[in-house]
Amino acid sequence: MKKSENPKVVVTRRLPDEIEARLADLFDSTLNPNDIPMSAEALKNAVSDCDVLVPTVTDRIDADIINAAGPSLRLIANFGAGTDHIDVAAAHAKGIVVTNTPGVLTEDTADFTMALILAVPRRMVEGDRLTRAGGFKGWTPTGLLGHRVRGKKLGIVGMGRIGQAVARRASAFGLSVHYHNRRPVSEPIEKELGAQYWDDLDAMLAAMDIVSINCPKTPLTYHLINAERLSKMSPSSYIVNTSRGDVIDEAALAEALAAGNIGGAGLDVYEHEPKVHSGLLGLPNVILAPHLGSATHESRREMGEKVLINIRAWMDHHKVPDRVLPPGSTFSKAS
Repeated sequence: MKKSENPKVVVTRRLPDEIEARLADLFDSTLNPNDIPMSAEALKNAVSDCDVLVPTVTDRIDADIINAAGPSLRLIANFGAGTDHIDVAAAHAKGIVVTNTPGVLTEDTADFTMALILAVPRRMVEGDRLTRAGGFKGWTPTGLLGHRVRGKKLGIVGMGRIGQAVARRASAFGLSVHYHNRRPVSEPIEKELGAQYWDDLDAMLAAMDIVSINCPKTPLTYHLINAERLSKMSPSSYIVNTSRGDVIDEAALAEALAAGNIGGAGLDVYEHEPKVHSGLLGLPNVILAPHLGSATHESRREMGEKVLINIRAWMDHHKVPDRVLPPGSTFSKAS
């Protein structure tokens, strides 16, 4: 694409109206007004004749899709922070730049994580279901008793941006913050958060009242929380996941919850999303949210702004601000 040309941009899902309006105004954009996820064949057709692809987490952009790309495709501007659904190495090998939208969803995801941390021990959704079903007959001293969070130990698995934001919120609610990470965070951050580092994940899980999963999806985190690790948790403990579904072995989690080996769970992501393990569906002690972690008007708008900025930077032959590289790679070009 020459600098003076208007790039052809294909957007795979419906985005906020104001973002779509700007995409249509700035570029030769093909939008998806019906919001139906594109098939692999449709994605291949799209990448064969566009300059920029704007996918989301629901699109699997694997090597097969990337190899079907025509010579004009030079940018995959992902609408979202996670890029585990994109074969970044295959794109890099073909000279296709991949970008994401980091940072803008941190606070909203942390808010939602904290909401689950509060809601699961207090049995809020159970209470809602009971009331809607006509089962609320008035206050009783022993009705739907849950547990307070103040004074409890929270173990955060993954102390990146979102993990740290969760820690700040948790401290305000009187939780004792603990964390497991590939390596400790810096001493000033650890001191600010009042957080205790655990090198041994198994030991931390055994000592926690609530566990929050906030690590990224990588080959090393696949089923990081498996049947063996779930068995180390206390029967009165809770687990919350707002990161990626397959960090937890969903079948093992369903079994542990049904057996009473852990007290409850709050899930916003699923191993085979949008499918949810059938063993979870009938359990009263589980909150099943439909991937709402970053679902705010503000977050979606800011994600769209980052997509626009990345496309414009690439279009103007400037360094894109949010480039994603495969492990071990370095920037070979300014763009």
